Amino acid sequence: MTALVLQARLDSSRLYRKALLPLDGIPLISLVMDALKAVPCDLRVLACPEDSFREFLPLADAGGFELVSGPKEDVLGRYAQVIRRFTPDRIIRATGDNPFVFADAAAAINQEGVERHADYAGYGGLPYGAGVESVSAEALLRAEREAAAREEREHVCPYLYGHPERFLLHRPLAPVIWRDPFLRLTVDTPEDYQRAQSLSRALTEESGEMARYQGETIIRISKKLFREPGELP
Repeated sequence: MTALVLQARLDSSRLYRKALLPLDGIPLISLVMDALKAVPCDLRVLACPEDSFREFLPLADAGGFELVSGPKEDVLGRYAQVIRRFTPDRIIRATGDNPFVFADAAAAINQEGVERHADYAGYGGLPYGAGVESVSAEALLRAEREAAAREEREHVCPYLYGHPERFLLHRPLAPVIWRDPFLRLTVDTPEDYQRAQSLSRALTEESGEMARYQGETIIRISKKLFREPGELP
């Protein structure tokens, strides 16, 4: 069984309560969940800190996600809780500040990870905020037992790719249609949020419901909106 696990919190220091800010009239976290519904999996879970549970619960229910709460800073521990509760074989890890995640790229990298029996799979060269990570549940539980550094607990996967001698890693460059490492799509600052509002409106106006979750479409419309003066198309 594959579980897609979306991590989110409300007390971001750079853009407070950003998960609830509106994009296209709905909370940002709901837009992320909508995009992730296009990624094939058996179970979808929103993993949040305990102090966010009550506010996220109606949004998770509306989005068709199970809700699991756990430690705020030990996000790896939250993922381990999900694994112990639902016993999936594989985890697709997504984050709540990425409303323009590429659903097609997410499905592709997870399939590659499964086919290669990789402990960890993730594309390089995607826009910042466009990707997910595909990880075996067994590898995440091992990381949860062994990882001690704060960064390894807070960011979930650094222990895995920091120990290539212990884990089978699959980290290819993304296919060309999804590759644009200089494009920023995450929402982490007020400036990011302003850009996200423009991009979300443009995607709604110019693409169908499913097309707005396709990487090639998101890159094309982003470049159209945010091209620097004098830059060639």
